[in-house]
Amino acid sequence: QVQLVESGGGLVQAGGSLRLSCAASGSIFRINSMAWYRQAPGKEREFVARITTGTFPNYADSVKGRFTVSRDNARNTVYLQMNSLKPDDTGVYYCNVIDVRPTTYWGQGTQVTVSS
Repeated sequence: QVQLVESGGGLVQAGGSLRLSCAASGSIFRINSMAWYRQAPGKEREFVARITTGTFPNYADSVKGRFTVSRDNARNTVYLQMNSLKPDDTGVYYCNVIDVRPTTYWGQGTQVTVSS
């Protein structure tokens, strides 16, 4: 069984920063990509950032230049550094992992709230 454990969410003022972490554990096969999605109240889940083995990271237009996704392969952990946060960044942030088979896994989500 595979578990994704997210941490780092919280309440921050606009312009502030947060760093999210997601660690994958258990019987996880070789990871191909690790990503972050988010869901604001009343809205659908949307893509935020992804880092795939052998390629450059890619980002949603709304976060380019402010967010940075990185990965520690030895720890099966993905990070999301979020700077210059805006109230529109508020939502539940979900970790997404896809292995090479491919099988997709989701974390339980961590709340990020940005106050104006």
